[in-house]
Amino acid sequence: MVNGVESDLETGVGERFRAAFRRYPTGVAIISAAGPVGLTASSVASVSLDPPALSFSVMGSPSAQALVRAPSFVVNLLGPDSIALARAFAGPGGPRFTPDQGWDYLPSGEPVLTSASASLRGIPLQLVPVGTSTVVIAEIVDVLLGEPGGHLVYHDRDFIASPRR
Repeated sequence: MVNGVESDLETGVGERFRAAFRRYPTGVAIISAAGPVGLTASSVASVSLDPPALSFSVMGSPSAQALVRAPSFVVNLLGPDSIALARAFAGPGGPRFTPDQGWDYLPSGEPVLTSASASLRGIPLQLVPVGTSTVVIAEIVDVLLGEPGGHLVYHDRDFIASPRR
């Protein structure tokens, strides 16, 4: 350890990379598609304003595989009251798309979360395989804005409600 920082001799780059991103707070979304299928994501980023586009990455879970094959999907940006919902969609076996979770369906078939701070309907432009993940770049074709409020943040392996200031 040098100046409190682990060296390559003590851990591999991959473990330190993972530790670095645990320290980096990100917003949280549930990405959903017709089926219904969905998963929690903290890798959503704005890419372009013209055309409006975003990106996210997914790994090889069955839900992720279904999302990358879907012709369209909805990125539901979560607010501070959605911790239980984010956890339910973060791993296998959690309750999904139950009536009490507040889901509705767009005419095109995708589930949309009525309590989301925003829901962005996208169509995939590019799928880029990178190691064990796939980066999805999508054009946004519709945006539904919910009530303004706080945010849900993922930081240090936990979901944290961040109220509006």
